[in-house]
Amino acid sequence: MKAMILAAGRGERMRPLTDKLPKPLLPVAGKPLIVHHIERLVAAGIRQLVINHSHLGEMIEAQLGAGGAWGVDIRYSPERTALETGGGILRALPLLGEKPFLAINGDVWSDIDYGSLRLSEGDMAHLVLVPNPVHHRQGDFLLRQGRIAQGEGDRLTFSGVGVYHPRLFESCEPGVFPLAPLLRQAIGQGLVSGECFTGLWMDVGTPQRLAQLEQQVRSWDRR
Repeated sequence: MKAMILAAGRGERMRPLTDKLPKPLLPVAGKPLIVHHIERLVAAGIRQLVINHSHLGEMIEAQLGAGGAWGVDIRYSPERTALETGGGILRALPLLGEKPFLAINGDVWSDIDYGSLRLSEGDMAHLVLVPNPVHHRQGDFLLRQGRIAQGEGDRLTFSGVGVYHPRLFESCEPGVFPLAPLLRQAIGQGLVSGECFTGLWMDVGTPQRLAQLEQQVRSWDRR
């Protein structure tokens, strides 16, 4: 399976840290955030990666190159203007191929076992959900017997990690658009599976959460 790391966001909530450095290159425990993703993908046996970028994207390519330092093959999907998650994935599909692929938001951190994630025959997506963090108490989706649903109830938060079939995007036109409407349509058709991950996960969306993650990762590394 190929994997895509979504790294094109401007990181407005991270300013001024992201004024001169793209968010995926912000350091966590001595290495860029995106390198933590790459190392976990390698541990899962995933070696073919696609990374999209926009704001200061040339710095990401300069830092990571073709991926040889980690034993991976990195291809890049540059965006002159950030295309949001849906538009970014659509633009990168020629690099991802015709089979299901893993996609990871570049601004999350977790110890999810990427190698365990699969897409069942006939499904359009498989989403990893997590318990709702304090900054997102309302959650996103319901999880019922391994299937994602919408509506009222004890919703969980989408982790930013999912496996997608390219057919999910077959009706889309190039441009700027989010992923959520596509997922909600597929959920309504009963084509999305899911699981709840209760391990280590954090949305690294603000300088405060970045500092918190720094402390936690260093604490975990000492164990």
